[in-house]
Amino acid sequence: MRVKYHLVLLLLVFLLSGCTVGMMLSKADKQFSYGEFNAAAVQYGKAYKRLKSSEKKERAHASFFRGECYRKLNQPLKAESEYKKALRYNLTNDTVNLRLAQTLHKNAKYAEAANAYQAYLNFHPEDTLALNGLSSCHLVATWQKSPTKYIVKKATVLNSKKGDYAPVLMPDTYMSLFITSSAKSKKDQKPSNITGLPDNDFWMSKQDVNGNWSKPEFVEGPINSEFDEGAASFSPDGKTLFFTRCITKSDSIQALSKVEIFRSIRTGAEWSTPEKMNIFRDSTVLFAHPAVSPDGKYLYFVSDLKGGYGGKDIWRSEMQETTFGPPENLGPDINTAGDEMFPYFRSNGEFYFSSDGLPGFGGLDLFKATPKEGGGYNVENLMQQINSNGDDFGITFFGKQDKGFFSSNRKEPKGWDKIYSFELPSHLVEVKGTVSDRFGEVVPDAVIRIVNDKGLNIKTRADKNGKYSVKVDKDADYAMLGTCRSYLNNSARFYALNKEADTTYVQDFILTPLHRAIRIENIFFEFGKWDLKAESYPALAELIKILQDNPHIVVEIGAHTDRIGTDEVNDYISGKRAESVVEYLAQQGIDKARLESHGYGKNQPALVDSYMQDKYRFLPEGTNLTEGFIQTLPADQQVVADQINRRCEFKVLKTTYKLF
Repeated sequence: MRVKYHLVLLLLVFLLSGCTVGMMLSKADKQFSYGEFNAAAVQYGKAYKRLKSSEKKERAHASFFRGECYRKLNQPLKAESEYKKALRYNLTNDTVNLRLAQTLHKNAKYAEAANAYQAYLNFHPEDTLALNGLSSCHLVATWQKSPTKYIVKKATVLNSKKGDYAPVLMPDTYMSLFITSSAKSKKDQKPSNITGLPDNDFWMSKQDVNGNWSKPEFVEGPINSEFDEGAASFSPDGKTLFFTRCITKSDSIQALSKVEIFRSIRTGAEWSTPEKMNIFRDSTVLFAHPAVSPDGKYLYFVSDLKGGYGGKDIWRSEMQETTFGPPENLGPDINTAGDEMFPYFRSNGEFYFSSDGLPGFGGLDLFKATPKEGGGYNVENLMQQINSNGDDFGITFFGKQDKGFFSSNRKEPKGWDKIYSFELPSHLVEVKGTVSDRFGEVVPDAVIRIVNDKGLNIKTRADKNGKYSVKVDKDADYAMLGTCRSYLNNSARFYALNKEADTTYVQDFILTPLHRAIRIENIFFEFGKWDLKAESYPALAELIKILQDNPHIVVEIGAHTDRIGTDEVNDYISGKRAESVVEYLAQQGIDKARLESHGYGKNQPALVDSYMQDKYRFLPEGTNLTEGFIQTLPADQQVVADQINRRCEFKVLKTTYKLF
């Protein structure tokens, strides 16, 4: 009797166990059908652990749908593991091959993904999702060799510890940023059975005058509710907010979601109570991710309306206040059997969206669409660095500037979205500098003319402090000319490298006064002779450049000696030295008709200017270095004074050579 009792008890336990597993799977299936993927994944996991290895059909079912949950929750590594388990247990639904391929694609396992796509295509040879996916896997190696020049960074200050996505800059200043975030705004807020995160709300960050963004703050007012708020869009004037609201109770398995578009109008800093946009009479259809065309005429949105191309498509309706025309599908250039979402217009009319059906790096990629003359669109992938093998979506631009924000879950183990900044490095570089004379004094109001090898021809003016700054194109060869009345021209050359990082080139100009004799530094002769030493050539090269920059001037080369020796000898030597300089300049291509020479001997001692006084503190400014003055100096200072008197100078005699 006791043996019989134990057998009955064991049978009852076995039956209850089987019933429990069946109930767990049934509950998980129901949660999945309601879209409560986080809760369903937990339930499928519990059921799987209770199933015996011999229960292959049930294990395959639990693994596949748990993989589907993880795919929807943006956890592709976990999804990959579950799909592979489903295949091991011989799942009869061959969709698992497509889902595995898409997940491997998202995990950047492109070779393995290509094999899985091909396995699916063997039985579904015309499936466009699989064909596009297979094409992507073959193309991605080529794409990776030519990434774009966008600089992409995680916008740390804008991200919470939860999920943050779909940033949108408010026109027309673009100094306020709306973010959809699951950062908890209330202590008692429960996580959603759909995502495992709190419901999303709108948060806002503001940019200060230095370009720094504040930590996002919860937006008080009626645009945030007990429900899930989603992606938003502003009207062109920034006064109207269109946004997605998912009306469901996150803790209720029985409550089916209604995803609808609402509108709120801003008065000052306040937002009005949102009103639902009745785009279509069928209340079971999803309407989400609104975007207003730049002319304000159309509302673009995402929907699963009948007549689309599969999955979620992008549609538009003509809009007059709260009245809408019939929805129009954007067509097969944009929409695919996958999901097309998060439409966005730049202020210049460019149209952007995200898709997981068009060829890409994996998951959602960002695309740009340009209308064609005969209808339809040219669609281009934004490529790396903006796109990755994760989900990349929800882009927003600073007006017409090539920078902004977008959202991505790249390299996020939990699959939570984060805000990223992007910026295309400017194709311009800054050239700046100071214009001064040979005596260190600034030259205000000088004009700098700039030309390059690509046809640029501009000019800018130095300010009262002699400073100038101008932006010019990268990757060009530049010639510059500094000019000012009563000064000789001075040219410069530089090449603006095509660097990704911002670059500033400093080009100072030293102008030569027209009506003063200018000392030519570092001219050397043998003692008592007039042959030029090779050490003189660099200094003379500067003089040659001045003559080339100013082709209409005639100059005098004047040579001077020190006080030592007779007048006759010094006059002769200085004359010969001046002639030697003229001969050298002529040999270097300067027309001899532009050159005159004069030997002054020791008859014109140097006048100490401010530049000389800064260099030689013992010499008072305005002093002539006469023999009488020099004899008052100590012996070592006399040597310096004599060196100063032994000099070559040039001065401008005419500015009209070959002008008439």
